[in-house]
Amino acid sequence: MEDGSAAVALVDSFTSALESMPGGGIILTSMDALADWSRGQSLWAMPMGTACCAMELIAASFSKFDFDRLGTFPRPDPRHVDVMIVAGTITKKMQPAVRRLYDQMAEPKYVIAMGNCAASGGIFYYDTYSVVRGVDQFMPVDVYIAGCPPRPESLEDGVLRLREQIRTRSMAEGRSYDRDLTLPGLDTDRAGTTDAVRPVGDIPPAPHTGAGGKL
Repeated sequence: MEDGSAAVALVDSFTSALESMPGGGIILTSMDALADWSRGQSLWAMPMGTACCAMELIAASFSKFDFDRLGTFPRPDPRHVDVMIVAGTITKKMQPAVRRLYDQMAEPKYVIAMGNCAASGGIFYYDTYSVVRGVDQFMPVDVYIAGCPPRPESLEDGVLRLREQIRTRSMAEGRSYDRDLTLPGLDTDRAGTTDAVRPVGDIPPAPHTGAGGKL
């Protein structure tokens, strides 16, 4: 959908009217919360696997990892997806084709750079003249996932982090929200786990061998 289309102009004028009217901010905030929730829970993905990281991207759709529970389904059509997952090396010859597919995606659209090659060119950037130093050289990236290659669990965390970003956005131009970060930090327990997690820094005692010796 082009920026100058009638539908986009209607949404822009509607959100501007809400912001200007008394109490309209409450309505806009509620609408944004509903829209952001629905967008974050149904992120259909465009799998752009170009190198070895594509194996981990394919494995993420297996039943072992159950990516469907996140509402993320792979779709090979750029006009039906919300997020492009770039997994692998991008060469200068590939760059126009990847950018063309990105331009065909409807707004709002997002990009996840999966792996070192997609994020910064990886080790191949220094060995050949034809490798692009990250997909952010020619299109915007929302989430970077480090690793060579990163595991499917890392991709799941990347989708959850993208959800957090979506929750801060608004339909009104130039408006955003400060949301509490629900994802765990380095000093907190992992979100959503059912395992008994010991406190951070708590070192378990060494196993006893029964003879006073070491294992």
